Amino acid sequence: MKKGLLALAGVALTTAVFLTACGKSSSSSSSSKQILNVASNAEMATLNTIKYSDTTSLEALQNSFEGLYRFNSKNKPVLAGAANVSVSKDQKTYTFNLRKNAKWSNGDAVTAEDYVYAWRKMVDPKSASPNSQRFQPIKNGTQIAAGKLAPKELGIKALGNYKLQITLESPISYFSELMTGAPFYPQDKKVAEKYGSNYGTTSAKAVYNGPFTVANWTGTNLKWNYVKNKDYWDKKNVKLNKVNVQVVKDAATGGNLYKTNKLDYVMLTTDYIKQYERTAGYHSKPIPLIGSLSFNVHRSTTANVHFRKAIAMGFDKKTLVNNVLHVGSSLNGIVPKNFAYNSKTGDDYRQNAGNMLSYNLKEARQQWAEAKKELGKNKITIQLLTSDTTDSKQIGAYLQSKLETNLPGLTVELRSIPLKSRLAATTAYNYDIVYGTWQPDYADPVNFISDGGQYHLDDDYNNSNFRNLLNQAATTYATNPTKRWDTLIQAEKQLLQKDAFTAPVYQGGMSYLLKNKVKGLQISPYGTVLFYRNVEIK
Repeated sequence: MKKGLLALAGVALTTAVFLTACGKSSSSSSSSKQILNVASNAEMATLNTIKYSDTTSLEALQNSFEGLYRFNSKNKPVLAGAANVSVSKDQKTYTFNLRKNAKWSNGDAVTAEDYVYAWRKMVDPKSASPNSQRFQPIKNGTQIAAGKLAPKELGIKALGNYKLQITLESPISYFSELMTGAPFYPQDKKVAEKYGSNYGTTSAKAVYNGPFTVANWTGTNLKWNYVKNKDYWDKKNVKLNKVNVQVVKDAATGGNLYKTNKLDYVMLTTDYIKQYERTAGYHSKPIPLIGSLSFNVHRSTTANVHFRKAIAMGFDKKTLVNNVLHVGSSLNGIVPKNFAYNSKTGDDYRQNAGNMLSYNLKEARQQWAEAKKELGKNKITIQLLTSDTTDSKQIGAYLQSKLETNLPGLTVELRSIPLKSRLAATTAYNYDIVYGTWQPDYADPVNFISDGGQYHLDDDYNNSNFRNLLNQAATTYATNPTKRWDTLIQAEKQLLQKDAFTAPVYQGGMSYLLKNKVKGLQISPYGTVLFYRNVEIK
């Protein structure tokens, strides 16, 4: 199972467009009930913080669980499950006093041991968590994930029922942002062990400590609810009583449901941006979501570095963005632009790092010729796996057309399946090339370089120079922003320019219109995930 995939990450969502046109406002009775009706363009895969790797599951987790920190209404990290924190002089040890009134939705107290239990399970190689790499900054996290130390050696200790100590390998500037992520949430040990491998496979087989609980999700159905959590410690500041979610993959259907007031907003495919961009209340902005291609290096064709480089440089990204997506921008590195800035110079990382895998037809054909020579083939057929959302299928069709045209002798077969099945197929190595999207959890380049939705990165990419550079950035240069920046740039160059382990495609954009009655709807600073905690219907 891949260990280098986030939540986000290999996500099969492309640009999400939230449409709310100027339709009839809801009745006062609807407002008084505080019920929000929304659409998602992909199904949910899990409610287990150890196992998630898709955006729909991430959104569910971030609205129904809570860790030490959360984002406030201004998208700044603030203490949540913890009442206060003290930091050692060397900035490596954090001691938290947890909220004594924080409870799980079954009435159990949320204790320090719940964090210890969840974190140790997360880094245990037996769990095969797609998010284990997120614990590299925690003391011994990397060695535990590699099987060199026992999970109990992780830098987390319960100093009492409500006192928690966390020790880092080296100081990091993004600690509070990191702690807002779903991999760092606690789990109720009693409940998790009761259900074992079935924990989080349905809404009934989990308990929640966030502002909402999840209800009526069977594990396969396309409708579920977020219900206000009566046991949430800050429930008085949660206005919504319920969020009704339904999966709507067809944009036309979603639009009709919205127009007939059955949805308060609906996700649309990129086809509909032009149709609605002049509608009152329309907004569009770049976001650090990326779309990329990952290769199965256990198959001879996609294991060939020349083949991967030919694919990576063999299609025009600007045309894709301008003519297919209608939002976002082309991306020639794994780290997006306007995302991470050097704390000393203020420089944007992407601008400093420059382009690494740009569209270059001449170079792509040279690499293609070399690949065919090494593989001993004049004609090559590969399969491109995508989810079955409209956006993903459109991007797949574009890539198929351009790559077959630009690389003579290449045949690209498209396979588009539901997101949950696509994630399972990728985990099981049942693919040649897979297209997906990913969004980060904290504003630092390493979040993309050491993860970025790159499938099986920890398992299959064992380049020693890359690993050494990441280690230097995390330790030797942890407190030297300039040298750390340069080291991360070298690591990205090794990953992309030299080895083409992954192929960046585009940086996403988000377009939406919001009804006046919906106040306080928050969008994650790192992508398209919605936070319902501060929403009120007026």
